Amino acid sequence: MKRTVLAAVILALAAGGAGFWYLKSTNATVADKGRAEGKRAKGDAGKGARGGPVLVRTEQIGVQPMPVILEAVGSVEPEQSVQVRPQVSGVLEAVLFREGDNVKSGQLLFRIDPRPFQASYNQSRAALARDEAQLAQARAQQARLEPLVKQDYITKQEYDVATTSTKSFEATVEANKAALEQARLQLSYTRILAPISGRTGSLSIKPGNVVSGSTAGGQPLVVINSMHPILAAFSVPQKDLEEVRRHKDGKDMRVEILAEKGGTKLAEGKLVFIDNAINPQTGAVLLKARVANDKDLLWPGQFVGVRVVLRVDPESVVVPERAVQPGQQGPYVYLVEDGRARVQPVTPARQVGELVVVAAGLKGGETVITEFPQALAPGAAVQVAGAEAPRGEGRKGRGDKGKGERKKAVDAQNADAGDR
Repeated sequence: MKRTVLAAVILALAAGGAGFWYLKSTNATVADKGRAEGKRAKGDAGKGARGGPVLVRTEQIGVQPMPVILEAVGSVEPEQSVQVRPQVSGVLEAVLFREGDNVKSGQLLFRIDPRPFQASYNQSRAALARDEAQLAQARAQQARLEPLVKQDYITKQEYDVATTSTKSFEATVEANKAALEQARLQLSYTRILAPISGRTGSLSIKPGNVVSGSTAGGQPLVVINSMHPILAAFSVPQKDLEEVRRHKDGKDMRVEILAEKGGTKLAEGKLVFIDNAINPQTGAVLLKARVANDKDLLWPGQFVGVRVVLRVDPESVVVPERAVQPGQQGPYVYLVEDGRARVQPVTPARQVGELVVVAAGLKGGETVITEFPQALAPGAAVQVAGAEAPRGEGRKGRGDKGKGERKKAVDAQNADAGDR
């Protein structure tokens, strides 16, 4: 019995020692692995800190002449627009042009049946001839009686009758001349001529229909709009009116017409009209520019963008639009100084195309960053795309392998910058 108890105690002590040894060895292994991973992480962190500079693209800030402009939205309108209407009533006999044709002033457009008006003209001319013959007879009679009344061969009353008859026929002849002229005008109105040169619109009536010379309304036969030159009407705020008036006759003053606001330039014109009052509802004043429109790029009723060039500033500091970034404290740009990025606040004055004119913050000649990764921070080391990395940069790496890793990092930054 005692031997059994002793054996059990010995076995228990042996099992406990084995368990203690196993736990100790396991803890040591875990600690060693933790220390190894910590060293590896620290090494990787140190390697990242020693990585290459951020790859960027730059441009040098220039100083160049830039226009001072006003931009607006306007509409095109003809300088002259005429609604062609008949002045006499009758059957429309012929239309002598096609819809949309360009016509010249005085060109025959329509012809109304002239026969009724020709008959009236012939009647008036015959009446005039008759009364002119009677007038001639009355004058001859007065001439025969004049010496007789002086010799008292006839009474004064008989001579007065002859004189009155002559004057009466003279008045009748004048009335007939007026009637003949009126008939001639009515006959001429059967031929409708183009009052101005321009482009015709659509026809409102076709040949064979009866047209009316009444002015009580109704559609015109056709509308003619002048196209050369043409006007562009637009409005500018009242705060800009004084500057527009001051530069109106300047040599640099011009008006550019664009396909849309900020779009392709279609034509260029001259400011010819400033309205005599400011619209109290909009606080803007109406202006008009005359454009030659030789290529028919502008059409009446078309909406266009308008750029008024007031003057040209000979020395403007300009930067690319993509270099200007918005910030909580206002716009800024990144400059490259001693191989690092520096934030420079700027005050934009205006934008012309893809260039921003800077009123304050830059003097010209600085190197501005135009393309960079989103994570670029002030003070970060940068390398200009296409430029060689500074000597000694990253020399603490592990030989050629370290150079290869740095090249991969720069290539990755370059790809990231290109995607952005």
